[in-house]
Amino acid sequence: MVITEVGAGPGGLALIGALRGHGYGAVLCPEPAAPDYRTILASRGPDLTAVPSGIDVLPHRAPAAALDLGGHVIGLLGLYVPSRGQRQRRNASKRAFQQSVTRALPGFLVRFSGPVVVAGDLNVVEPGHVPHLPVFGAWEYDFYRSFLDAGMADAFRAVQPDAVDHSWFGRSNGYRIDHVFVTGRHVSQVRDCRYLHAPRHRELTDHAAMTLTLGPGAGRGRPGSVSRRGGAVEEGPQAAFEPLA
Repeated sequence: MVITEVGAGPGGLALIGALRGHGYGAVLCPEPAAPDYRTILASRGPDLTAVPSGIDVLPHRAPAAALDLGGHVIGLLGLYVPSRGQRQRRNASKRAFQQSVTRALPGFLVRFSGPVVVAGDLNVVEPGHVPHLPVFGAWEYDFYRSFLDAGMADAFRAVQPDAVDHSWFGRSNGYRIDHVFVTGRHVSQVRDCRYLHAPRHRELTDHAAMTLTLGPGAGRGRPGSVSRRGGAVEEGPQAAFEPLA
């Protein structure tokens, strides 16, 4: 499980305790140097071994782990990209964090021969998003493309190339800002990837959850395919990841 936008105060500590109480024996929750949101990785099954992500800007928002499933080592990177921020520092932290992720991603991917999953709240939408959202700039679309350029595939688009769904809702529009990427050479192992709106409807969070299911052999992902909105670019044990906002 990947959980983003976790506060460093009592609420965040209560969430960590609840995870352990519900059987998540492995929990990675890096401490921020100053009060800030962070990202948590948690596992009910295989242990999580913390590994360097290479992201040197707000690293508590980008924990990384390796997990062994049936002899296959899977890489997991959780991300919570800063929002645009206050007027006096509009986009400064967001740009710096995105640039650090883009620099670190290729080196992180080559550490693993098995699938690598990158999941979280990226605070950007894909090119061709429906509806079109002019608030996002070219540099933000470039950040989404940087995952495809690094050889990853948008898992949601791999199995639902033309679906319109959103993970967060403003006053008038829906935004697909929560994403899951999988290494392109393993996209055929994607069994399913979708948004779950029940947590949002129950007001546990203002985001939809996402689920990703990976399995051995070919799944619903289409090797070598690219949809008009997102990207999908081979072959492992059954694994499910649930990124939550």
